[in-house]
Amino acid sequence: MSILNQFNGAKVLVTGHTGFKGAWLSAWLKILGAELVGISLDKLDEPSHFDVASIQKGMKDLRLDVRDQKALNEVFKNEKPDFVFHLAAQALVRQSYDNPVDTWSTNVMGTLNVLESLRLLDKVCNAVIITSDKCYDNVEWVWGYKETDALGGSDPYSASKGAAEFAIRSHIKSFFSKGSKVRIASARAGNVIGGGDWSTDRIIPDCVKAWSKNKTVKLRNPNATRPWQHVLEPLSGYLRLGIGLTQNELLHGESFNFGPPAHQNHSVLELVEQMSLHWEQVKWEDISGSDSGPYESGLLKLNCDKALALLNWNAVMGFEDTVRMTANWYSEFYKNPTNISQTTNVQINEYMKSAKEKGLDWAL
Repeated sequence: MSILNQFNGAKVLVTGHTGFKGAWLSAWLKILGAELVGISLDKLDEPSHFDVASIQKGMKDLRLDVRDQKALNEVFKNEKPDFVFHLAAQALVRQSYDNPVDTWSTNVMGTLNVLESLRLLDKVCNAVIITSDKCYDNVEWVWGYKETDALGGSDPYSASKGAAEFAIRSHIKSFFSKGSKVRIASARAGNVIGGGDWSTDRIIPDCVKAWSKNKTVKLRNPNATRPWQHVLEPLSGYLRLGIGLTQNELLHGESFNFGPPAHQNHSVLELVEQMSLHWEQVKWEDISGSDSGPYESGLLKLNCDKALALLNWNAVMGFEDTVRMTANWYSEFYKNPTNISQTTNVQINEYMKSAKEKGLDWAL
């Protein structure tokens, strides 16, 4: 029986459940039989994976701002969750330059409010708080960042995620000591691709939006390399970590990286070229020589040895399958958007089957 079957019948609270990763996580938890409660803002992307796949069916869909501490406290007191996955965030680097205060308040104070709401619980609860791979002080070295490396970041988004990690660490040491009924860990992942992402200034959404209208996608930084991974990869890590907290008290207060193998670092151009193999009409233009906006790092990857050693977790898919599954989701969406719920569920089940075939313990 899969470790993840322990979510069957459990009360699971997900913040940011209407976002890119949150929608996929909610769909997966529904498949696993969780009693699901979601917290998100009213504003959704257009189009929205959460809406078009009818993910709200069969779950409690609450709309509030995680910066509203009183309202958040009420939800935690009323719902008494067994698990919490905190994903709500301002998640875009370029937007953080336009709205730094909003970025800081959402990513830091929102996280603090979740931690404060967890303090109100007088019951066993296991919480995974998701920050970002960009929480590290990125000096663009060639080896992957480990969980013990320096935190920071030069742009407002990265700095806010580093600060969120400090807040998590402080609250755990101050208020959730050894033996606490509430166990907490943080998770760091990034450069996630997959169907249903419609965010501004992300390479895959930029491609499908342009190509679906036979337009040219503009590449701001085609030589930048990233450890691209399908959205289901880090989500499997978050789920595995949540169960791990119930099994091992020593995981309380720890941080974990979730990403692909170290060699799976590909440039933006390589990603676009691979994506083009699954699309009929494609055009792109290199605009890296122009004034293409604020600073973005050129090299970033993670060391995920800790997740392998302590959680027996590692990635399932290679680069080609990651891009194939992503392209197929969007292709199905443009052909038949009313059937996209089935496409989402099929891909989740395909991923779990692949993990089982590879002998990963969480899938067995």
